[in-house]
Amino acid sequence: MPENESPSALSDATGKEWLQVSPLDKLKTHSRFFLTLRSQESAYHSLILFRLTPSELPESGVDGDFVSSQRLRDQIYVMEANCPHLGADMSHAEIEECDTGVVAVCPWHRYDFDLKTGHSETGLRACTYATDIRRVDEAEYIFVETPSAGCNWRLVEFRPVSEEFADPPPPPPDLSHLSISSPEPKEPEPVVPIETPPTTLIQWAVLILNTADPLLKVQRTRHAVHLFRTGQLKSIGHRSPNAPRPPDVPPREDTYARNVVDPGKMARRKNRAVMLHALANIEQWAIDLAWDIIARYGPSHPDLPPAFFADFTKMALDESKHFSLLTARLAALSPSTPYGSLPVHAGLWESARVTFPSLRARLAIIHLVHEARGLDVNPGTIEKFRRAGDPDSVRVLETIHHDEVTHVTTGHRWFTWVCAKQGVDPVQTFREEVRRGWRGDVKGPFNAEDREKAGLTPDFYENLRGEMETNWDKREQSYGGVAVGY
Repeated sequence: MPENESPSALSDATGKEWLQVSPLDKLKTHSRFFLTLRSQESAYHSLILFRLTPSELPESGVDGDFVSSQRLRDQIYVMEANCPHLGADMSHAEIEECDTGVVAVCPWHRYDFDLKTGHSETGLRACTYATDIRRVDEAEYIFVETPSAGCNWRLVEFRPVSEEFADPPPPPPDLSHLSISSPEPKEPEPVVPIETPPTTLIQWAVLILNTADPLLKVQRTRHAVHLFRTGQLKSIGHRSPNAPRPPDVPPREDTYARNVVDPGKMARRKNRAVMLHALANIEQWAIDLAWDIIARYGPSHPDLPPAFFADFTKMALDESKHFSLLTARLAALSPSTPYGSLPVHAGLWESARVTFPSLRARLAIIHLVHEARGLDVNPGTIEKFRRAGDPDSVRVLETIHHDEVTHVTTGHRWFTWVCAKQGVDPVQTFREEVRRGWRGDVKGPFNAEDREKAGLTPDFYENLRGEMETNWDKREQSYGGVAVGY
């Protein structure tokens, strides 16, 4: 099956529905994978696939016999992505053997769950899902049982868990080429502040938002997400009466700040280095937006489940990766124009400020308008680099585009969650939010295939015009043509 397709569930003779997930060959690279499923009713379900024995995968290009397939089948487990106790992200669960089988141990409170049955000695039970290996078009695929509730489940995300102990640790991103710095050398700040280090996720989010140095922002993002996933934080902190408030505008270093211009005055970008620089600027703001939605709306929405924070920390980590990939590519392509040396704009953050009073508005405008627009223009941007004979940049942009489809999916998931809590229709409510918080047409042409994969059917966005009396349309036009993700 082509990589950009999202298969629907298939029924077997017993009536049980199975979802085709991935060729077995793709499971060679990592030992844990995120899976996100969406039903016909727009219900979402997040799962973790554990592969316990990397050495037992069949070799690429060699037909697996029954014995090897059966052995592999016995070593693949799928369970819900959040602990049924308090909702911890199970992607970093420790795997331990016990007398009755193999268990996943929650990183927050050490609750253990049998990977086959889901049962725990505490009396709780996690949802687990049967797996099967089937041959499709001469290749072996992993299939997963679908949830019992809902119908016509689809796979909308399948990708590795990027973390330090379940997967081989990637080398730290080389950001030494970043040129943003104060005129006078200063002592570098540590990743973890020496005085009053953060102990909650909200505290880390506000610290990162107040971090001007982009290198340090990336490093702190990686560190904070690791602490959160491995249960090393005291709490999320969104229910604390003393939760810190995020800044109205995240600071930028002096050199960067001097290069900020009005978005409407920026010329159309054609040079590859200028385009990469512009895209890196957007991704730096995207890091801040992922942390801002956590810090700004978490304390005012104490009913937000841990899965919300897991999704947006994953997004923050993705945006940090994107920023690192783009700035590294910029340094390789044009050493004379390092990041921070060219004009940039803050149009994306200015658009986000309109949504400060409302989580629902933030999800609609930033994630289902701006990010969805990125899905529309990404293929054209990628094609420009392909025609220029720049395969390295193409690979970077393709990676970013793949991730950004999941970001729009996240926006749709939590927008529909808010709408369900409020008892309102998601489509009509989205259109109302756009009319209030956007100016001008929601522009096409639309990448209907990727939008639909992310949950946005045409009734969300077709024939839609915002009525906000602010000059946002000029800003959107100024950078929409090269946006990747936003």
